[in-house]
Amino acid sequence: MSNIVSRGWENEIAARVARVAESLRSAGADAILISSNANLYYITSRVIAGYVLVTADGEVKHFVRRPVGLEGDTVNYIRKPEQIAEMLGSVPGVLALEFDMAYGDVLRLQAAFPGAKFVNGSAIMRAVRAVKSPFEIELMRQSGVRHAMSYKSIPHIFSEGMSDVELQVELEHRLRLDGCLGLFRIAGQSMELFMGNILAGNNADNPAPYDFAMGGAGMDKSLPIGANGTIIKPGMSIMVDACGNFTGYMTDMSRSYKVGEVGELAERAHQCSVDICKKISETARPGVMAKDLVALAQEMVDNAGLTDYFMGHTQKAGFIGHGVGIEINELPVLSARSKDVLVEGNVMAVEPKFVIPGVGAVGIENTYAITATGTECLTNMPEELMQLL
Repeated sequence: MSNIVSRGWENEIAARVARVAESLRSAGADAILISSNANLYYITSRVIAGYVLVTADGEVKHFVRRPVGLEGDTVNYIRKPEQIAEMLGSVPGVLALEFDMAYGDVLRLQAAFPGAKFVNGSAIMRAVRAVKSPFEIELMRQSGVRHAMSYKSIPHIFSEGMSDVELQVELEHRLRLDGCLGLFRIAGQSMELFMGNILAGNNADNPAPYDFAMGGAGMDKSLPIGANGTIIKPGMSIMVDACGNFTGYMTDMSRSYKVGEVGELAERAHQCSVDICKKISETARPGVMAKDLVALAQEMVDNAGLTDYFMGHTQKAGFIGHGVGIEINELPVLSARSKDVLVEGNVMAVEPKFVIPGVGAVGIENTYAITATGTECLTNMPEELMQLL
């Protein structure tokens, strides 16, 4: 459609602009210039090549390079960012820029606004996006339903003698047919992943270059993560952590499967993961500190004698959960050092996982919305260690 804002999103976008404007005033900034895809989608309901300026007074101007054909009083077409200040007629005194962008791009934008003082707009937008509206949570609720529907096909698409790569390809096919957009949007430039992670057997204990509880060796050193061609055999566990992006807003969900018997230790560790998720879902509510949820989980793990296997074995992750939304790694962060305090509207993925040598990864991951009185699970499907053969 021709308008910069997709039909049906007008009220939602207006509310988001108001929240950004309020945050700018609190930060002492006059305006923010947005250019990253995730933040552009958040503030316009679409992705463009260009920039959006939001002022502390709630005014919005769009500076577009592509696509052609967008219309509206706020739409201005440009060839280069240096034209923005000229079109504005005056330079904001304090301008927030997304410091997470490439350094060269930051320098170019700073040069385009001579005389302005610059502050970190990435931190402002992360904090704003951490609190989801009912509109956003409904989109995530829809993703969660479809995510679970795709996962329920796993026992039917698995066949004896399959490799982890073959299972992942079949699941990716199922996900796309079910409407998954296929994009696993990640904040930052230090992590790459294609439609999620399937880990079979000891491949789960192969350390990744990312802060993951388990990584997998991958198929090539250019993408050292995930399935590596392991043939799935009796005695192995298989953990599925695949893309849940069906609406532009993601859910994050892991489920574990087994072929044959995997032993008492793996079964006990998996149940511990389920118990931790249940306890956190009962405990999390506005005002609770994220680090206290981590301490609660760690105490349960220590009491169960499973510390050596928790959040990795050869290499451990530094968190047990994270915010999720447009990107898979948003605020709040559930780590021992986190200073985040839960508020209504946070949405977080909780993933207390274990790696059992000789067996593989076990445990679950659910996405929870923080409500005024507790939590709502957005990823509802069976949580037991499910049998494939």
